[in-house]
Amino acid sequence: MSAVFKCRAEKAGVADLVEKVQLGARLTEAEGGRLFDCPDLELVGWLADGVRRKKNGERVTYIHNLYINYSNICILSCQFCAFARKRNEPGAWEHSVEQMVEKARAAVRQGITEIHMVGGLHPKFPFSYYLEILRALRQVDPKLFLKCFTAVEIYHLAWRAKLSLKETLLALKEAGLNGLTGGGAEIFAPEVREKICRGKETAEEWLACHRQAHELGLPTTCTMLYGHVETRRQRVDHLRRLRELQDETMGFVGFVPLSFHPENTELAHIPKPTGGEDLRTLAISRLFLDNFDHITGYWIGLGLKLAQVALSYGVDDLHGTLQEEHIFHMAGSRAPIAAGRAELCRMILEAGRLPVQRDSLYQPVSNVVDCRSNIAEDEKLETVGVAGDGISY
Repeated sequence: MSAVFKCRAEKAGVADLVEKVQLGARLTEAEGGRLFDCPDLELVGWLADGVRRKKNGERVTYIHNLYINYSNICILSCQFCAFARKRNEPGAWEHSVEQMVEKARAAVRQGITEIHMVGGLHPKFPFSYYLEILRALRQVDPKLFLKCFTAVEIYHLAWRAKLSLKETLLALKEAGLNGLTGGGAEIFAPEVREKICRGKETAEEWLACHRQAHELGLPTTCTMLYGHVETRRQRVDHLRRLRELQDETMGFVGFVPLSFHPENTELAHIPKPTGGEDLRTLAISRLFLDNFDHITGYWIGLGLKLAQVALSYGVDDLHGTLQEEHIFHMAGSRAPIAAGRAELCRMILEAGRLPVQRDSLYQPVSNVVDCRSNIAEDEKLETVGVAGDGISY
């Protein structure tokens, strides 16, 4: 540690934590709380950046993927959600299997490697509908990684099918499911869930679903929705529970902190997290989750500029090109609806990192030379009116 940062750590009262992290020792929940209270944000970022470098070098990854929301019709009424609608309510939609297949075919022509699919808890769709979706998408391209459904959706499908959690996951896996998304976790503290997502599955149920998925060979991501009514200590509690399950299964491939967007929700009176709070949460996630290899800066929630800054606060992944993100945009996100590979590569290069396109398991499918080629290819497409993410202007 440089003399400057040593002096700053002593002044901030966290010199012992800096030493502990640099020795590779695990932080306790109380120590995670102390880092949230640390007045020197840059120091926390510097410490997280060192852990990022040890785990991943200078590589920053992204995935070329497509988001599909099969429906936003939902039986729940989560207070933080701007996405869900009731049947016959203005703005409600549901897609046919054929419509989703057409979206997938168009995206596959642009080179995507993953489909990320979630939706509301539809009151009428039978379990066979979800199996049909998976089988149809698998036919589009057998190599596509189908990362679909949250743990909350899995419980809903199990209820619709009158199957156990294990039986439901096995049936979905047989139909083509490759892994689960990380949504629905929100904040695990029950008193917070009562305020922002009354009626949704408990933390224990969410964790049980992911544990079962891992046991069946289905990798998953995990999330935390922060910046609403929870305390910083409750964020650390959330991280601890994720870390404990990861110790048990090692089935999480990455962690995606999600910055709350209040617009068009019942919590619209709550100001969104500041950029500093976003960076602090990302950095502490990197420091606390020592058994996770990857921390994602979700640019849709952060915005492209702050996501670029986050690459110096422990973040080593920028998620994906996305193409059709609706959930955060319906809650007021001002980020673009999609980002091309060229744009993500430029962001990473400008931050002094090496862009690497990855697959769904965070394994590289390209290197920095290929990414520079992506920039050239996408710029060529832009000259004829088509963005590199496959969206016509």
